[in-house]
Amino acid sequence: MMETKLRIGRIPYANLFPIFYVLEREFDCTSYEFVEGVPSGLNRMLRTGEVDLSPSSSIEYLRNPDRYFFIDNHSVSSKGAVGSIFLYSRKPLEELDGSVISVTSQSETSIALLEIILTKFYKIHCPLHVSPLPARTGEEAFLLIGDEALRYSTEIRRGTPDGLLQYDLGEIWYERTGLPFVFALWIVRKELKGEGENRGKRELFARFVKDLDKAKKIALESLPEIAQHSPMGVFLSREEILAYWKKLDYELDGEHREALALFDRYRREVSFLPAASESA
Repeated sequence: MMETKLRIGRIPYANLFPIFYVLEREFDCTSYEFVEGVPSGLNRMLRTGEVDLSPSSSIEYLRNPDRYFFIDNHSVSSKGAVGSIFLYSRKPLEELDGSVISVTSQSETSIALLEIILTKFYKIHCPLHVSPLPARTGEEAFLLIGDEALRYSTEIRRGTPDGLLQYDLGEIWYERTGLPFVFALWIVRKELKGEGENRGKRELFARFVKDLDKAKKIALESLPEIAQHSPMGVFLSREEILAYWKKLDYELDGEHREALALFDRYRREVSFLPAASESA
């Protein structure tokens, strides 16, 4: 009889490296199967049931609250600058009206946040050109996320390339709302909640939540040590890695929930994505 395994999405970005690093080294993961993918890919795998749960785009939960629940007290958020989601522009943001912006297809939440910033905060409208890797030439502006954004921002900080303005989307959101921005939630398919089949997976899930709680605590207490093992070390110093992680907020409290509700309302108002069901 095949052993039941809990299939868990894994985003290969630096923001979650500390937690997965601790999970795999400090806990028995033999009953967990980690499935790697970019946020938009993991969103799809959640919808199709290819994974049981995943740290995934907050927009995925907001669009489909009837399909999911999320793990309490866990997120990937920022209160202010996030350091890994940047809009780069050849002219000031407020002058971009009508300009084409090249955006990554890897993150639906970041694209929705950009649309809110453009439409609601700056009252401008820009066509978005979506591609797996945004063009850095030929467009007035482009959006980078994750490790690619970290690399590029480091190049700029160290002197090349020049002539570009850099906007941190987390910072803009915080300045305009006074709230954190929740980029990702630990989203779980509803089959793992309640009665019915999948008892084995539900038991594994209950164990995983306990492991995740402990892993987060250990990770946040051990960031200097974990930084020595980060793949980002090939292009960032240990101090730069730590500075990035300290920008991030892995909690999920009442303020984060308020921020999620505001994000949901704004993204409906700009009509960038289909509205979530009214049970959200």
